[in-house]
Amino acid sequence: MALTEEIVQDKIEIINGTHVQVRTATVIKKDDVEISRSFSRHVVAPDADISGESTEVQAICAAVHTQTVKDAYAAHMAAQAAEMGGGE
Repeated sequence: MALTEEIVQDKIEIINGTHVQVRTATVIKKDDVEISRSFSRHVVAPDADISGESTEVQAICAAVHTQTVKDAYAAHMAAQAAEMGGGE
């Protein structure tokens, strides 16, 4: 009776044209028969360090996170920060 654990990125989605959402599945198998599957997700923003991502996620981020997208995201974040700090 052998238990094995397999971790796979089984879904990569582009959200609102700016963020990349990655779903990771952890699959537990007993004698090569799946007995459990759980999921976790993380989102990659245009200003994120993608060096720790898989090559597939890096390639998608390179295509989605153009300089135009990065600039618009930076402007959006700066506007939000100004709005949050504007009451002081």
